[in-house]
Amino acid sequence: MERRHIKWIPLVLAGLFFAYQYFSSEKFVNPETGRKSHVAMSTREEGLLGLQSYQQVLAQSETVDGGPELEMIKRVASRLARATGKAGADFDWQVSLIRSSQVNAFCLPGGKIVVYNGILPVTQNEPSLATVLGHEMAHATSRHGSQRVLQQNLAQTALTGVAMSLSDMDYDKQRAIMGALGAGAQFGVLMPFSRQHESEADATGLHYMARAGYDPRESIGFWQRMERAGGAQPPEFLSSHPSHGTRIEQLQAEIPRALEEYNRSPAADTQSSR
Repeated sequence: MERRHIKWIPLVLAGLFFAYQYFSSEKFVNPETGRKSHVAMSTREEGLLGLQSYQQVLAQSETVDGGPELEMIKRVASRLARATGKAGADFDWQVSLIRSSQVNAFCLPGGKIVVYNGILPVTQNEPSLATVLGHEMAHATSRHGSQRVLQQNLAQTALTGVAMSLSDMDYDKQRAIMGALGAGAQFGVLMPFSRQHESEADATGLHYMARAGYDPRESIGFWQRMERAGGAQPPEFLSSHPSHGTRIEQLQAEIPRALEEYNRSPAADTQSSR
């Protein structure tokens, strides 16, 4: 690379804007883990975005408006919502069941929960459903979506600055460098960041379900069934999620602490056999 092909002013400007984006963003401390982070949006902005996305999903889907499955999901979500404590106290929790073969569920910022009934044969019982919903609700209370938006914005700022600094370089060289940097950002920063969020949501969700009176040991059986149902996974470093094996190991390490909360829960014996 020849020095004359590099423009330094775009790099400096990108660096200044990168610093501004980061240091002017809101700080957030996860009430469960104590982990400090920065977020791109206010809780109000997150809630409005979550509501908009929720309405779009429902408008494009066939919802289940009654029946025992929906009642079970609402019951589990209600117990878990109370277990989130201060983290979810200001959320407007809503739950919808969608008729679909997708093995999936999610919770949007602000507390809008969507469950696809394709996941219910894998959950099989209420404690396993609490494993799923606790994990998804933990993403929302931990403000993971807003953290990812900021991380992506910062990565885009850095890559744009580099691209502008290399604008006089031969196109093929420029493309090769930007491709390498883009892959480095994706696999070296963004995906590990996402896997960290998944592990944090697993641990936090485990404590939510324990406080709600659901046996946290049921989480292991659920993820073992997910492993069998999901087939082969890509190598962990190429994925935004931990492997099922890693996930199970981390949950097993956290279960003793969660069991302490479960044993203190007044509802500990009422759901364990469902």
